[in-house]
Amino acid sequence: MSPTDGAPLPTAWAATPAGLQRARSLGIPFEGTPGPWNAVTDVPGVEVGYCTLIEGAGPLVVGKGPVRTGVTAILPRGLKNAGAAVFAGSFSLNGNGELTGTAWIEESGLLGGPVTITNTHSCGIARDATVQWLARNQPPQDDPHWSLPAAGETYDGELNDINGFHVTAAHVMAAIEAAAGGPIELGSVGGGTGMICYDFKGGSGSASRRVETGAGSYSLGVFLQANFGIRRELLIAGLPVGRALPGGEVRSRPVGSVIAVVATDAPLLPQQLKRLARRVSLGLARTGSIAHNGSGDIFLAFSTANAAACGEDGALLQASFLANGEMDPLFEGVVQAVEEAVIDSIVANRPMTGCNDTTVRALPHEDVRRLLAEAGRLLKPGTGS
Repeated sequence: MSPTDGAPLPTAWAATPAGLQRARSLGIPFEGTPGPWNAVTDVPGVEVGYCTLIEGAGPLVVGKGPVRTGVTAILPRGLKNAGAAVFAGSFSLNGNGELTGTAWIEESGLLGGPVTITNTHSCGIARDATVQWLARNQPPQDDPHWSLPAAGETYDGELNDINGFHVTAAHVMAAIEAAAGGPIELGSVGGGTGMICYDFKGGSGSASRRVETGAGSYSLGVFLQANFGIRRELLIAGLPVGRALPGGEVRSRPVGSVIAVVATDAPLLPQQLKRLARRVSLGLARTGSIAHNGSGDIFLAFSTANAAACGEDGALLQASFLANGEMDPLFEGVVQAVEEAVIDSIVANRPMTGCNDTTVRALPHEDVRRLLAEAGRLLKPGTGS
């Protein structure tokens, strides 16, 4: 339950900047207290940028479209400090996917540069274009820039001409340069443009939580690209909503993926961040996920704290970190935020028609409200009670 019980929801909790309804506006009950934007950008310094590509209609002609794809960029220390490293950890729940740079994250505990997310066949260009952007924009210009950035992917071939390779280096750089804080758009934007989740229109989702520990209060945010699950698996507020809303399925088979990024300003060491990344699995399970064999479920967590300790200068560096006994509120925040981010990715969305006139339906809001009301789980829409 939120601190706004009985009061109107904050605007950013109720709708996206483009006016799409978010899950809380439907009266879906979620646990925990979000930050002001209920997004990963509630973590100070974190910025998100999109480049969205929607072109053409009708039959698929490889190389010509239709195009329903894009790029998402997440900058842990913002555009002005895009090359600065953060402590990080990663976890693969099921590895039928890709997130580049994780070998070095596992080795060093450091993530450097923007995190980009796109479609499966554009993951390489997202990675390479990020290296190019960093080399051109991060001083010193006269020193060769070394980078192993994180680039992730999920498959959008039902709606997008994925073998047309429409994402270019310029699109990746545009997403990075569009990065900003504050409220962010959700649903069919950026890399999430052509994605499908539980056989409803899916894509980009985000949520945040305020967490209280013995050392103080911190922000935790999640961003994910949701492209997984089959209809009958979908749970909302613990109810088998997917089973109650059959029809219009495009996939009906266990394929798809999810890339999730967890951000926090809590001071954590890399092994503690790996523990956070593992908890994404539990948030996905709350929505019905079983991590299918054909799904790439790969997660990354980073902390914006300890900036000085993440640099290369000095022979002896020092970092502060929470005791492991203080981690439970952060674990809980991850689980809560992931659950809400997944549901937001399908609530803040519209139907989309793509290749060969394939149409993916949007989650029907009023049917969800009806099912929650019948089960006695519906909050008063637009409030926290």
